[in-house]
Amino acid sequence: MKSTIITGSLETGTALKKSMSLIYVYAMATGAIFTFMCYWDGIFMSYCGPATFLAYAIMTLAVLPIAYVYAELSTMLPNTGSSLVFNTIGINKHAGFWSSWLIMAAWIAVPAAGTLGIIEWLNFQFNLGLAEGQAMLIGVLSLIAWCILSLLKNVVAGGLQTVMLFLAIGGVTLTAILYIVSSDWSFSNFGHFFASAQNGGEGTGNGGWLGWMIGAAFLITPYFGFETVPALVEEGTFPIKDQKKAILGSVITCGAIYVLFYFALAGMAPWQKLTNGGDSSPFISIKAITDSYGWTKYALFLGIAGVLLPITTSVLGFWYSGVRMIYAMGRQNFLPKSFAKTNRYGQPVLPNILILVISILFLMMDTIRSFFDLMAFACALCYIISTISAIRLARKQPYWERPFKIPGGNLMRITSLIIATVIAGFCAYGQGTRTWIGFAGYISVGLVLWLWMVIFRWRNDKVWMKTPEGNQEF
Repeated sequence: MKSTIITGSLETGTALKKSMSLIYVYAMATGAIFTFMCYWDGIFMSYCGPATFLAYAIMTLAVLPIAYVYAELSTMLPNTGSSLVFNTIGINKHAGFWSSWLIMAAWIAVPAAGTLGIIEWLNFQFNLGLAEGQAMLIGVLSLIAWCILSLLKNVVAGGLQTVMLFLAIGGVTLTAILYIVSSDWSFSNFGHFFASAQNGGEGTGNGGWLGWMIGAAFLITPYFGFETVPALVEEGTFPIKDQKKAILGSVITCGAIYVLFYFALAGMAPWQKLTNGGDSSPFISIKAITDSYGWTKYALFLGIAGVLLPITTSVLGFWYSGVRMIYAMGRQNFLPKSFAKTNRYGQPVLPNILILVISILFLMMDTIRSFFDLMAFACALCYIISTISAIRLARKQPYWERPFKIPGGNLMRITSLIIATVIAGFCAYGQGTRTWIGFAGYISVGLVLWLWMVIFRWRNDKVWMKTPEGNQEF
């Protein structure tokens, strides 16, 4: 295949084409947040008990200031790379590199976790009896298939993904209504309201306030995905100021659905029965509808609407976002220029291969809790760095045009920083050994790449960014 390399300018020879409407970008961000709705339901309820819906309401309010920060930064600096761009210009190239590497830990984990989710659901739904080794092999082959699709052509069909998203939302909302009108639904099931398997509460839910707060902090994982909007900004066909609609709209939409659905689910059975003693096992929402109504065909429908469609909608979107982040890093000298090479279909080659390799390594992380916790911690750290950049840019460049101005100014930015720091602290405290090992392994790969750039490349070649004042070196 013929290769080209992108250097020196965001306008010259770019492989990224304007093809994404606002409704598609909104659907992709909403679908990204919605990914694990009925797959990680056992984790959500195990961590936060019957009060999971309250944790979601609190987290929606907590994430909104962070989303406001991203909405302002992405309209002021509308270039592919999101945190790479924000934090290089706002702080320095090292902050740009590491914040991007952190958010990609969450993005790149999605294809692996989503692939396992589909395999587990098929195993659960159709009693396939797949052994761990068989599931691993199918997962690896599935990831290779995702990679090939990403390399061959732009297969993200905006209309199809939008339809799948709204079918998923409709199915989940209908299920919430069926829960509430069920004869099994009762407010008495909200006893032990703040049950949590965190902080030693496995089996009993007696993790206390600390356990519940750790669990609530980890719920930042179901919200990440809105930051994929600025990652794809160069491909949007809509006015730049409208990005805020996709970013803020995705958070509010999913927050409302999360609160409704997990309020309805919590009333179906006592916490210990519903979550099997808080063991984080998946598909408790499907089991609840089967136990209450005995509708096996509806259970299949809910699996499709709450597991298959959301994961399918978002996996390739996260894969594409990660590829474009690594592509931008190669294009702008954060990684070797070979990472900016594209094939004859205009698709970056090495970024796809790197994501494939890391995704396969993530498959070895044993439990879905490890994925969940890793994503939460990495996201929170990235949000901290991006918010610091927003505060610095407000002070250093107050006259740069901001098509969307954050309400409340620095008060909102500082609020965002405090929220992200608190969430990161609770996530760090609550992470298990497997998660720390996975995180350390991922950071080690980044460390090798970063050291290569520091020792060899950045001595002679500067990184560069397009700013409101033109292209600048850093």
